[in-house]
Amino acid sequence: MKKNKYEQAYGLHAVRHVFENDISRVVEMWVQEGLSSAKLNALLKQAKQQGIAIQPVPKKTLEKLTENGHHQGIVIRYKARPTKTQTSLEDILASLTDPPFLLVLDEVQDPHNLGACLRTADAAGIHAVIVPENRACRLTAIVRAVASGAADNVPIIQVTNLARTLRWLQEQGVWLVGTDCESQTSLFETRLTGSLALVLGSEGTGLRRLTQKTCDVLVHIPMLGKVESLNVSVAAGICLYEAVRQRHSK
Repeated sequence: MKKNKYEQAYGLHAVRHVFENDISRVVEMWVQEGLSSAKLNALLKQAKQQGIAIQPVPKKTLEKLTENGHHQGIVIRYKARPTKTQTSLEDILASLTDPPFLLVLDEVQDPHNLGACLRTADAAGIHAVIVPENRACRLTAIVRAVASGAADNVPIIQVTNLARTLRWLQEQGVWLVGTDCESQTSLFETRLTGSLALVLGSEGTGLRRLTQKTCDVLVHIPMLGKVESLNVSVAAGICLYEAVRQRHSK
């Protein structure tokens, strides 16, 4: 997830969140010729007020820029921010007044899955999402579009050695709950309150062996039908909201 000097975002929600987060980072905008809507026009008005260069272009140009993504007639280029590392994670934990609530994604490589995980993490109130530096999806425009603004709301921490970071979290008193379809322990029978990190693996192979060994407990999501597994973003949503239910239960 190495950062380039500039990043790209497209779609009304993703662009709006970049504007709300820090519109001064935006350096250029492309909009579809002849397209008009209240939401698009509001963004154009903001851009003009900030002196952002706006280029009207054919729809085909936007499709090429976004690799046929759901651009909704708008694409922006903006200055990238420095990658957040474990030092950032340490600062986040030090600043919390509530028990840490973290999501760890071990080698998730599909941008749609990563974007969906970020969106649900934001909705569930996650304090940070932790990902490995290698063999993981980068924070691309597709991820940002699917995340619908969550990529700018939730801190994304990139670490060089995930197992070492997990051990450090344990030293800070964070309980590590990993998912594994072979586990005999049900998610719904597991304590998910207090300082917690939910750890989910890649789409095909799940958690790596070392990641599994580092977790305090491995759980499975009960499967009552004939399919053997769930999409990682769906699994993340189930795990996150079971934790939310427990953490907010009286």
